[in-house]
Amino acid sequence: MNLIAKKISETRKIQGLTQEELAEKSQINLRTIQRIENNESEPRGKTLSLICDVLQIDIRELLADDNSQHKINVGTKIANGLFLVALNLVLMGIIGYLTLDSGANINSKFGGLLLSIFLPFFIVTLTPKMGGLERMLKFGFGYIAYFILIMIMHGFPLGFGTGLFPCLLISLSVLYFGSGVINRE
Repeated sequence: MNLIAKKISETRKIQGLTQEELAEKSQINLRTIQRIENNESEPRGKTLSLICDVLQIDIRELLADDNSQHKINVGTKIANGLFLVALNLVLMGIIGYLTLDSGANINSKFGGLLLSIFLPFFIVTLTPKMGGLERMLKFGFGYIAYFILIMIMHGFPLGFGTGLFPCLLISLSVLYFGSGVINRE
């Protein structure tokens, strides 16, 4: 529910008004009041002014609160996006270092394989409500970009021969199908 609809609904209930009484006092259709409170539409102009007059809400404060809430959401989205980019770079770097490095031996490749299973599985356990595709796109876009980059720069044989591509494929699979594995247990 957006901030305006929430404030209107809460204030109406505090004042002991039903939706019908608010509609009657503000001379607005009952269905319009219901749509506003159910977040199906957002009141503007005269409708908002009439509702605010009946409920004795300062319309400027209500609109200012709604705008500040929007700015917080944008800032949070930017911070989350930067975090996801940094996380993907770290994950790419770890798997790439362990598998693609010229000095990589069997132990480091095995470590890359284990991390390609356990790091995404840890992400899956922390994001149980997120869908597989969304999780794969948010936390695996670095793997996808890394795969494409290696394909363009070095070709398939180097990526597959070093163990990088299998590790990336395993990581993406765990991100996508991991919640199904957890829910079956």
